[in-house]
Amino acid sequence: MTLLRTQLGNTLRGHRLRQRRTLRDVSGVARVSLGYLSEVERGQKEASSELLASICDALDLELADLLAEVSLELRVLRTDREGAVRSLAPSGAEIDESSTDARASAQPAAEQPVGEPALALVGGAPARSALRKGAVSLAA
Repeated sequence: MTLLRTQLGNTLRGHRLRQRRTLRDVSGVARVSLGYLSEVERGQKEASSELLASICDALDLELADLLAEVSLELRVLRTDREGAVRSLAPSGAEIDESSTDARASAQPAAEQPVGEPALALVGGAPARSALRKGAVSLAA
């Protein structure tokens, strides 16, 4: 199971890298230490709502858009993982889908969906640019 803090960090890092900005630059604008921002991006620290808002402001990103994007990514990752577990089960066999081991063994690590590619698998999902312009959509 992907943790919320991990996906938040991955998504924040993705936005920062797409803007070709450094940790130092964003941490200065957001008024947060470079080390702490790095830990948030790596999913090692839980960011408060105030800190997330400050980082989003520094990235010129709406907090609501960030949360919608993370929500969509988590949903896609969960759906992909559950589908892979079911498709690998022999006919009539039962698999405990809540088991981390069952999910981890369902797909090799190299094939597990992450970030951008997972979003491309969802038909009709809004483009990232549409999310930034205020057209927030959560796919089921």
